[in-house]
Amino acid sequence: MRLLKSFLALGAVACAVPAAAQEAPAESVFDGDHITVGVGGVYNPSYRGSDDYVFSPIPLVRGKVAGVDINPRISGVALDFVPDNRDSRIGLSLGPVASVTFNRNRQIKDDVVKAAGKLDTAIELGVSGGITGYKLLNDYDSLSFSVDVKWDVNGAYKGMVWVPNISYATPLSPAALVMLNVGARHVDDDYAGYYYSVTPGQSAASGLPVYGAKGGWDSANATLMVAYDLSGDLRDGGFAAFGGLNYTRMLNDGEDSPFTAIRGDADQWSVGAGIAYTF
Repeated sequence: MRLLKSFLALGAVACAVPAAAQEAPAESVFDGDHITVGVGGVYNPSYRGSDDYVFSPIPLVRGKVAGVDINPRISGVALDFVPDNRDSRIGLSLGPVASVTFNRNRQIKDDVVKAAGKLDTAIELGVSGGITGYKLLNDYDSLSFSVDVKWDVNGAYKGMVWVPNISYATPLSPAALVMLNVGARHVDDDYAGYYYSVTPGQSAASGLPVYGAKGGWDSANATLMVAYDLSGDLRDGGFAAFGGLNYTRMLNDGEDSPFTAIRGDADQWSVGAGIAYTF
């Protein structure tokens, strides 16, 4: 999977805020069923731990249909079957999550890493849950904690990952919103062994030293996102532009792996922008 397109997913969420700052509550397109579709581009490392950067276009979908929230994930989607009351101070989320991981499967620019072999695509299925607090510092902000737990069902790494995130969002004006997200990633031995180990065969092909990786926290990240509604009011839908910056630090065996320590960089940056339309 190309690393951390998450800020674009956050952008789709940021463009779907049901209230604007410094305004009295009013009818919003987000009160009922709605869909946000968007397209963006991200410039990010070619694999987790790489120091080579590539550009990737990304489609986005977010919304609510028949009371079910559709929330974007990195190359995937999560559904929330627990409805929130707009006037409530606390909201809960729970539902399935699915994603596709292309890590070291495509766009590998490093010839040494490429010689170690292309990895299989992982298809991850699992569950997502969380809690959100509303109206903390003003009438329209929110603070959320969520966890995704996923298992590979396509026979790539054949293991489990879980990803906790904390995000804070607040409008700056009727048209502008800012969001900050911090998160981490915990992987099991199967995941770490598949993506961070160097087997004897890979060592012979690439010249990298043999390395055996174990599971644990493999990365931590922070994302800053800004969204701006082109009509001047986030509540009326239509077009909105967004941009973001993400920093990820590889940790433990994700950092010590020869794919990172010798051929890449533990400091990972992603930057991108896009445009979304809500109806």
